[in-house]
Amino acid sequence: MALKSNSADGRTRSSIQIFIVVGLCGFFYILGAWQKSGFGKADNLAMEITKSTGDCNIIPNLSFETHHGGDAGSTDNSDSKPKTFQPCHSRFTDYTPCQDQKRAMTFPRENMNYRERHCPPQKEKLHCLIPAPQGYVTPFSWPKSRDYVPFANAPYKSLTVEKAIQNWVQYEGNVFRFPGGGTQFPQGADKYIDQLASVLPITNGTVRTALDTGCGVASLGAYLWSRNVIAMSFAPRDSHEAQVQFALERGVPAVIGVLGTVKLPYPSKAFDMAHCSRCLIPWGANDGMYLMEVDRVLRPGGYWVLSGPPINWKNNYISWQRPKEELEEEQRKIEETAKLLCWDKKYEKGEMAIWQKRVNAGSCRAKQDDSRATLCKSADADDAWYKKMEACITPYSDSGSSDEVAGGELKAFPERLYAIPPRVASGSIPGVSVETYQDYNNEWKRHVNAYKKINKLIDSGRYRNIMDMNAGMGGFAAALESPKLWVMNVVPTIAEKSTLGVIYERGLIGIYHDWCEAFSTYPRTYDLIHANGVFSLYRDK
Repeated sequence: MALKSNSADGRTRSSIQIFIVVGLCGFFYILGAWQKSGFGKADNLAMEITKSTGDCNIIPNLSFETHHGGDAGSTDNSDSKPKTFQPCHSRFTDYTPCQDQKRAMTFPRENMNYRERHCPPQKEKLHCLIPAPQGYVTPFSWPKSRDYVPFANAPYKSLTVEKAIQNWVQYEGNVFRFPGGGTQFPQGADKYIDQLASVLPITNGTVRTALDTGCGVASLGAYLWSRNVIAMSFAPRDSHEAQVQFALERGVPAVIGVLGTVKLPYPSKAFDMAHCSRCLIPWGANDGMYLMEVDRVLRPGGYWVLSGPPINWKNNYISWQRPKEELEEEQRKIEETAKLLCWDKKYEKGEMAIWQKRVNAGSCRAKQDDSRATLCKSADADDAWYKKMEACITPYSDSGSSDEVAGGELKAFPERLYAIPPRVASGSIPGVSVETYQDYNNEWKRHVNAYKKINKLIDSGRYRNIMDMNAGMGGFAAALESPKLWVMNVVPTIAEKSTLGVIYERGLIGIYHDWCEAFSTYPRTYDLIHANGVFSLYRDK
């Protein structure tokens, strides 16, 4: 009898164990399928927000009206079915429509034309959802993301080999590690920035906005962030596979771009500093056209940093493995163009040289009367979208005295964020006065406070890369200002007012763009997108 009881107990325990094992297997199978599907990342966050805001009256004064006039009319959608999009083929995981490699090779290579934006015609546009790579995970939060990127998010190892001795990026297990090195600063960006800061007014907030041309994986921009400097980094989509993608995965502002045949998509007088560290741009070519374009986007009193060839070529031509005659001619052309632009050389040591742009035309007029100095004829120096680059000098704005900054002096950051921008103070923005500008900022402070009540994750560190599709004068970004995040302020090219210059005068960054075309970035690179009024603006497009 006891034997039968023990036997029955054994069978019961075995049955329970089998049931537990089968249950666990089923649970982990379902969990794996759930994770692979991608659900549980943004979807889970959305559900959390929805649950916490079930009461629609939580913020009764929040207005979602657009900032554009006109009656869009009403539509009866009662019988319409929502349109669904299927996933694209997995080969489109990192598809960038306007920088497609295959299409690029059909364009001329002269002046890097083939690396510029070439968007597909309507019949070739994809109407499917870009899939994430297998194993994609939510990026690390800042500041960890500065140094580590999950391998699955950008599974490209070529730079770990090609730039191994320069400390760009290293592959370690299931992550990429970014030691902060670069071609010109293999010992790290921090030490390199210390050298810059010994010459440039970085620590006091005078240098706030920077343009990094040919940025690599944007380590300069990543480390400038801790100095309260925000860099707009750009590089082409070329043989250095995924360099801009790495930058964005790290949480550093960057776009795909190149100095080629069209102007950079930024307003005049935008940047406090422009930088090139072995960026491979032929600065002396085309009668100095590329330097003249840098001069257009550099504010009066701003700085241009050139690090690497041909600086100090006499001591370096052997290690660079380039003919000294070629390097000498390259530096001669740069120096000649800088002189024509009235830039003063402030520093040259080792392989680094720094020039400063004059603050106004007063001390420069004699040089610009030179027969070689052709002034640009365009009445609007901010008009840049798809405009051909020219070998001409952008004239200074009028200034009242020899020491007055042309176009108006900017405050140091962070005071600059809410100081009255010179473009507003001078009445350059139609319909915007000092009073309406201040009202605009107060309104956006209220809106952002309301957003934060709805979405508790804003400014929690969950959202690092944020885009404002219709940025106006940067009110949304200014109200969000935080070391945990940055905002790409987009001013649509069809907007009634060209306000991107105001955004830069506030110490923020942004870009011109036409939303009828794809943005110059990789898929999956923004955590949060703000679309205030953009659909109304484009409703007829």
